[in-house]
Amino acid sequence: MDPETRARVEAWLRYGEELGVAPFFRDRAALRPTQSDAAESAPSIEMTAARPKSAPARPAPPATPATPVPALPIIAVAPGPSLFDVVERVEGDSLPRIREDIGDCTRCRLHKGRTKIVYGVGDPKAELVFVGEGPGHDEDVQGEPFVGRAGKLLTQMIEAMSLRRGDVYICNVVKCRPPENRLPEKDEIATCSPFLLRQLAAIQPKVICCLGACAAQTMLGTNQGISRFRGEWFDFRGSKLIATYHPAYLLRNPNAKGEVWKDLQKVMGVLGLQPKKK
Repeated sequence: MDPETRARVEAWLRYGEELGVAPFFRDRAALRPTQSDAAESAPSIEMTAARPKSAPARPAPPATPATPVPALPIIAVAPGPSLFDVVERVEGDSLPRIREDIGDCTRCRLHKGRTKIVYGVGDPKAELVFVGEGPGHDEDVQGEPFVGRAGKLLTQMIEAMSLRRGDVYICNVVKCRPPENRLPEKDEIATCSPFLLRQLAAIQPKVICCLGACAAQTMLGTNQGISRFRGEWFDFRGSKLIATYHPAYLLRNPNAKGEVWKDLQKVMGVLGLQPKKK
């Protein structure tokens, strides 16, 4: 066995031992040949060529009965604590005060490439808040969330719910555009999201709708994929929270619009809304 293959096999066996498959590991040790056995059982090429075809083959060692390996339990990954659990409420907080506290923010690396801070827009007493992941190019230029192609689609979604854009509040997990529109990184979210949580506490909406996995995972404190909990209701500090796909995802996957519409219909049911008549 070449050294690389031997190393892989030994690593696999060590992994088995770590899982508690001790009998298998002991059998392996017992069956490991000594140097003298190896020399005897591994003839050279010349010896193999010289051996007559009629020579009896060396009998194989008796097989050791396999020890059944117990199945490992499947452990469900429960969502961790929400960031709300570690962010204190500010007495008498308001959206203008939170914006003032943000200031000309330089708390994380995202400030280096931004044009404008994208704080949030809409009714400060909205019953429905949409939360996205972060600003894109158009948002960065205009300083307002969801104004690009995805934003236009979100506006259409809001209007289909018999609401106007000004009737809801729209914001993001981070307030500055990530480079190349990448997802915000964990330290950036940890630095910026407390302001989002203060915004939500000041508004006290009846429903929070997370747009996309980043927003939903941040709010729920989980790393599970959004497809695992999309369309499900969660209690969130006096608000009902639901997650659905991001409008940018719908631009790439139009077939998912039906699923998002079902999620929005659930929101409409809670808010007592009827679909807009065509």
